[in-house]
Amino acid sequence: MSQVLIDADELRRALNGDRPPRVLDCRARLGDSDAGERLWREGHVPGSLHLDLDRDLAGPTGEGGRHPLPSHDAFTAVIQRLGISPDRAVVVYDDRGGQLAAARAWWMLACWAGHPEVRVLDGGLRAWLDAGGELPLGREPVPSPSDWRPTYRDEAWATAEEVLSGQALMVDARSHERFRGEVEPVDPVAGHIPGAVCRPSAENLDEAGRFKAPAALDAELPGGDEVIAYCGSGVTACHDILAYGVAGRPLPRLYPGSWSEWIRDPGRPVIRGQ
Repeated sequence: MSQVLIDADELRRALNGDRPPRVLDCRARLGDSDAGERLWREGHVPGSLHLDLDRDLAGPTGEGGRHPLPSHDAFTAVIQRLGISPDRAVVVYDDRGGQLAAARAWWMLACWAGHPEVRVLDGGLRAWLDAGGELPLGREPVPSPSDWRPTYRDEAWATAEEVLSGQALMVDARSHERFRGEVEPVDPVAGHIPGAVCRPSAENLDEAGRFKAPAALDAELPGGDEVIAYCGSGVTACHDILAYGVAGRPLPRLYPGSWSEWIRDPGRPVIRGQ
């Protein structure tokens, strides 16, 4: 796996270079589908375009969960609209250390669509501001559309049936309280998938909101011959997958439907507690 993070100083240099990367603002607020674009209009990394969690990075809510993957054609249309092509680097960021929803964008572009150079701004918008970066307001020029049609790697994600087979170690990116079923603020059923281990995505970051050092992540992340990451709806699970990439470990697969799809079938087992 190529380098998956970029720091604010390196991004600034790249933006001033001969071929600046396509920068995508992935900020989102769960429960407020208009928040991401509003935040982007109020100030963003220069030249960045808004990439919407609900409309661009997910298909319609339904049997596949709250944020199922869009169809190949739907995501290809997003890629082309934003002028993304394999010969131009992409940088994605948010204001939650990658958890909402830069890591999801990274996974969809790099792991699923196969773009060769996608990196997440380490520390996100906070790191950009700490480095003296500016936040221009309003819209950016509409890019010329691309004609890239990715060859999607559907082997990078797992179905509920594959999860149910129990062959892989399931890594749950939700909080410990949600994992144990003590609280459930979003979904109608609390608990976790049997056999799963809890690795909250927030634990991948240090106090400054940047990823921990590769050696620290390597020591902390769960290991197994086959690993599948999940969360509530397949968004923060991508942050755990990204952490494996930072650590230099093989990347887990994503269960896109995650808990919100799992509990739609009452025949699927649910565990509460540890």
